[in-house]
Amino acid sequence: MRTLFTATWVLPIVAPPIADGAVLVDGRTIAWVGPRCEAPVEDHAIRVVSLGDAILMPGLVNVHTHLELTGLRGFLEGLDFRDWLRTLTVVRRDLLTDDDLLDASFVGGYEALRHGITTVADTTDSAQPLHAMRALGLRGIGYVEVFGPDPAQCAASMAQLRSRVDALRCDDTALVRTGVSPHAPYTVSAPLYAATAHYAREAGLPIAVHIAESPAETQFVREGGGPFAERLRARGIPVAPQARSPIALLAATGVLDEAPLCIHAIQVDATDLAQMASAGARIAHCPISNAKLGHGIAPLEAMRAAGIPIGLGTDSVASNDRMHLIDEARQAVLGHALGSGVPDSLRAHEALELATRGGARALGWHDRIGTLEPGKAADLAAFPLTEEAHPVFDPAVTLVHVLAGRARASWVLVDGQVLVQDGRVLGEEAQRITRVRQVGARLQQWRQHSLPM
Repeated sequence: MRTLFTATWVLPIVAPPIADGAVLVDGRTIAWVGPRCEAPVEDHAIRVVSLGDAILMPGLVNVHTHLELTGLRGFLEGLDFRDWLRTLTVVRRDLLTDDDLLDASFVGGYEALRHGITTVADTTDSAQPLHAMRALGLRGIGYVEVFGPDPAQCAASMAQLRSRVDALRCDDTALVRTGVSPHAPYTVSAPLYAATAHYAREAGLPIAVHIAESPAETQFVREGGGPFAERLRARGIPVAPQARSPIALLAATGVLDEAPLCIHAIQVDATDLAQMASAGARIAHCPISNAKLGHGIAPLEAMRAAGIPIGLGTDSVASNDRMHLIDEARQAVLGHALGSGVPDSLRAHEALELATRGGARALGWHDRIGTLEPGKAADLAAFPLTEEAHPVFDPAVTLVHVLAGRARASWVLVDGQVLVQDGRVLGEEAQRITRVRQVGARLQQWRQHSLPM
């Protein structure tokens, strides 16, 4: 059935906001976008759904998540980054089962949908988010992580990665596909980077990597020193200077040639950005996680000037505490103004573009999603305009600066399928939410006995 969705405002992203607008969905695709008064309603087979006083826009594209870590919200507070990573590794390895991680992935998916996120690019150690995304009807990529800082581990790490990914790809769909992610310079040796890049190239897999996130990482790559080097040497793993910068390391190992999604990319300079642009790399900009972990403000303006595709990511709730991409857009605006000293140097409209079309470009899906245009997939999100949102002079400004973290979607469609209706995630399982809370209680007991408070 063809359905006409009407709303007080429609934000196509590729065109100015439309007051009293409408979007016609025909099956899985968008058939028409424009003012409601011009809608082609002469066909009596068209169903009309009034979204009321709301903003209707493309579904949000979250280019960096860790859905399996949803049960760790607020758990790692008060730790420096090295201890943060070490504790996360121990907890994920020793205290969380695959069932725990699957429940967390579903609950993270519910949160994404409640906040109008229709596409997620998830990096995962367990691969459970892939199963959750497929079951929920989300669109996305699950980048399966590989680890191995010791070059002697390379063959074993690659054998395990190939086995897991080859099995997971059998279940790939038009909506969800499998990728790979060599984690970061301090957990992946140069030979393992090169081997993963070769595998991605021969198998046609998308690749993502945490890179240039912290000064300590740059020190590790450039000097072979700092806290990451100390930790590896304590394990008997040799460490030496590797490259001018983390991005240069990706170039030297062939990863950059695979047009990777570069997650964070805070510690980058003009040479790095030129290399990234030339290679067709993309960036996952995570302003809230970057700020909360004290890693800095990424040079967004220089990235944009270099022509690199950029999308917004929330990172995990272990570092961000919530998955809310509109909030991320607001932080991007504020961080840009702080860095430039110029108010609105990144406008609300531009921030929403990063959260939609920009994210679609960063994932290579801009021909399918990210804007409201005829022929694009019917991935839609509607955000009600609550009483405190008025008056509305510009719906993009209202969404980014007024509603921000309070914005919850009333309707969400992915590929024409309704996944949120009247503010309720369809198919949400209360039992999974209860089990994630129970895991949280168990982790709290462990924390009280194992971590300094």
